[in-house]
Amino acid sequence: MRFLDQALFADLAAGAAASPRQRLHHNFHGMEEPCHRLAVGLQPGTYIAPHRHLSADKAETLLVLKGALGLLLFSEDGAVQETRELRAGGECVGVDLTPGQFHALVVLEADSLLFECKAGPYRPLVDGEFAPWAPREGEPAALDYLAWMRAQFG
Repeated sequence: MRFLDQALFADLAAGAAASPRQRLHHNFHGMEEPCHRLAVGLQPGTYIAPHRHLSADKAETLLVLKGALGLLLFSEDGAVQETRELRAGGECVGVDLTPGQFHALVVLEADSLLFECKAGPYRPLVDGEFAPWAPREGEPAALDYLAWMRAQFG
């Protein structure tokens, strides 16, 4: 058992700040369990590349527990379909994404924390799930693309 308390939040924020990827996962599940539940500490420098989950069982629910994130939804060709601010205690605190929807997140406040739930077991993204029009994590163009995504939120 693990509580989703301020101590966990502080550990995730500190771990994310110390991580080269500027994010840190805390899994509440085993990797082969049928339901994956995790808390993610996020800092503004993290790049979550646009992607989608094609498997019919990979709907994904995201809830912001602390801070704020910007959600971007994209069409097949990379056009922005919708943006939405997800803010702990705000008008919209999360989203339930259907399989096949291209999406990305940007961190709008330091020490943000996200709760994620989706079907397991874990499967890495495959061809067709990465957005062909956006750089992947670690590519040189990723920083410029992250800045562009963040600019969609003022």
